[in-house]
Amino acid sequence: MSTQLPGLLDGLDLIRKDFPILQRTLDHGQPLVYLDSANTSQKPQVVIDTMVDHLERHNANIARAMHQLGAEATEAFEGGRDKVAAFIGAQRDEVVFTKNASEALNLVANTLVWAPDDLRVGPGDEVVITEMEHHSNIVPWQLLCERTGATLRWFGLTDDGRLDLSNIDDLLNERTKVVSLTWVSNMLGTINPVTEIAARAKAVGALVVLDASQAAPQMKVDVTESGADLIAFTGHKVVGPTGIGVLWGRRDVLAQLPPFLGGGEMIRTVTMERSTFADAPAKFEAGTPPIVEAVGLGAAVDYLSHVGMDNIRRHEEAITGYLLEGLASVSGVTVIGPTSAHERGGAVSFELAGVHPHDVAQLLDSRGIAIRAGHHCAKPAHARFGVQASVRASSYLYTTPGEIDALVEGLEHTKRYFKVG
Repeated sequence: MSTQLPGLLDGLDLIRKDFPILQRTLDHGQPLVYLDSANTSQKPQVVIDTMVDHLERHNANIARAMHQLGAEATEAFEGGRDKVAAFIGAQRDEVVFTKNASEALNLVANTLVWAPDDLRVGPGDEVVITEMEHHSNIVPWQLLCERTGATLRWFGLTDDGRLDLSNIDDLLNERTKVVSLTWVSNMLGTINPVTEIAARAKAVGALVVLDASQAAPQMKVDVTESGADLIAFTGHKVVGPTGIGVLWGRRDVLAQLPPFLGGGEMIRTVTMERSTFADAPAKFEAGTPPIVEAVGLGAAVDYLSHVGMDNIRRHEEAITGYLLEGLASVSGVTVIGPTSAHERGGAVSFELAGVHPHDVAQLLDSRGIAIRAGHHCAKPAHARFGVQASVRASSYLYTTPGEIDALVEGLEHTKRYFKVG
């Protein structure tokens, strides 16, 4: 297959040199072929250098350290917030730092227990999710419903891996209090029509929450255009560090939600009898926050913005299309989810007939090819398609056609090794 695919990023070789880990070899001199970016992305040198520089030269606690280093650390931390806000088209006080997307979603689900009347979830209310969610966007809502007496409902899936919206008029009704769904599926790769669903949810007065953990790395996210009230994503999938996530919320929604955790700088004043709380985002950032991680995340979204999210999206479509063509050429491979690249993200899950996914992963790893195998924290979606586990290959802005060729050759080798097909 051609290595000059239309849509690939210009200067792809130079982009790859920004990521030092992509230059290394593994055991037996195998070059690394990293196809696990939906799990976590690799980090460009600028993110690594920015975090090291902060720790070497500016490290101090923020907001409370009354010295020069403290002022520098605070400026760097809040600078990270400014950059994230610009990345998603938000106002800076609408960006809350958490430790990951799971914590951001848990923050929302937990605070809705104690929220004021308009937002509070209680008996008789309904929370609507989908069957393709990551566990992080299922379990918090299950817990919310168990604690409040609300009812959990969900959109099912079609056989080709899309949301079944045929019963949307039944699912979204006057009892619907929250609609929470993924923008891009981490298992099926499906890009959901979130703006349309958000509009339908708003029509019945529901709060709309989006899990953008797989969307933010590979497509332009504009919080206003999305139609959502709250959006969560994680730093380590957008070439940033682990240990930091983002919760964006509409200012009026964040103002109404009560605190999630107590302590540190989230207060306005404290007496022994009671406390009053700071405005968002500080209200939701109890204790010492992930400082250097916020600085690194700022450098990460700056890097992606410099490359251009529209360019990254075109690259993902091109390389995902090439991956789908490659998988189609291997007999015994069955892709789970849409098979059109422009309708999906860069995560492609599949089965190889006669070989357990863990065995596929192990044999590919022996050739330096890193993929994921298992249920990808999406057990209900796997159950919907009658499989316990799958193999998942996921690309990103640094993925080359040659790496896809290596995967395809590795799958053919796996078939020969296990004497299948």
